[in-house]
Amino acid sequence: MGNSNASPMLHGKRKEKGVRMKILFLTLVSLALCASGFAQTVGRETPVRKPVEAFYAAFNHGFEGASDFATEDWNHINPYGGWTHGRKNVLNEVREVHATFLKGVSDTVEEMSVRFATRDVAVVTVTSLMSTFVTPDGVKHENERHIRTFVVVKRGSRWLVMQDQNTAIGGQR
Repeated sequence: MGNSNASPMLHGKRKEKGVRMKILFLTLVSLALCASGFAQTVGRETPVRKPVEAFYAAFNHGFEGASDFATEDWNHINPYGGWTHGRKNVLNEVREVHATFLKGVSDTVEEMSVRFATRDVAVVTVTSLMSTFVTPDGVKHENERHIRTFVVVKRGSRWLVMQDQNTAIGGQR
């Protein structure tokens, strides 16, 4: 008689153990899928970040070199509200200011966020810290932070900056 009572109890423990194992298995599978999804997102972001990083490298060198990080129809909105159309015109403008009051000024990326609008269009938001500079009106800008929005598009196999807009962040530290 003792065995007949033990059997249902053992069966219940086995069943409970089986449920726990299924829950553990499903949890591990879910975690693995989340991790691979994160890796795919990071992998998708890397080529989008490259032209933005190239923009900042060009900024830090006065836009002297090639500008193959941008489309021919690149639009640039500067922090003072000026809107320049076309890569040739944008480069003329930025090279002019980098030859004068922004000469030797650097802009260091603090944070970069990538969001995909479609498979071929991404919006990249960057906060950055500029080194000291004095504008033509005599105002000294020290440790000025900026936020810049880039529209980056895939043209053929390459990601390129199509538009950027720069704003000084208020309430500077």
